[in-house]
Amino acid sequence: MAASTGGGRNFNFKVVLLGEGCVGKTSLVLRYVENKFNDKHITTLQASFLNKKLNIGGKRVNLAVWDTAGQERFHALGPIYYRDSNGAILVYDITDEDSFQKVKSWVKELRRMLGTDVCLCIVGNKIDLEKSRNVTVQEAESYAASVGAKHFHTSAKMGRGIEELFLNLSKNMIEKAEENVGRGRPGNNRQSGVTVVDDDTQQTSGKSGCCG
Repeated sequence: MAASTGGGRNFNFKVVLLGEGCVGKTSLVLRYVENKFNDKHITTLQASFLNKKLNIGGKRVNLAVWDTAGQERFHALGPIYYRDSNGAILVYDITDEDSFQKVKSWVKELRRMLGTDVCLCIVGNKIDLEKSRNVTVQEAESYAASVGAKHFHTSAKMGRGIEELFLNLSKNMIEKAEENVGRGRPGNNRQSGVTVVDDDTQQTSGKSGCCG
């Protein structure tokens, strides 16, 4: 990608995907980062992450996208993966009402642990199964608005809505990071995953976006 010039900045962000098993978290990440889709369910054990580089209006963004396990026994490990996250994508299956209710639990947990600094996106996946929908669009969008989150509908199978999701989240994280820098607190807030790098100095202000 073309490098930005004259005061461009690099942003390193950590994004975590949370949700029940089988809602399609891994499929979303693979479709976004590698443009691949596998019909067979892939079970994530604990967590893995992939990197994606973007250029948004001359601002270079490096996303470390953490894909976590959805199984109940891994829920206790959640804080290990989402601490210092700049963004969280909470995924549910539109055909599975229970997976939507579990998203609400994750939102409460994230707000309690990370406050309002973390940018939240709630994602109704598998819109290719619209005829089997069990979570209404109105209910999902109303809930997302009530907790200050953006709502998206996606299909990893069809490759729909995913680029828009990550682009919107990245823009929101940039805006939040620049607000924090403007307040003179880039490295001492809870969002220590933010790294702002000026082209000329290449000095970081804050820790990298990886989970230590």
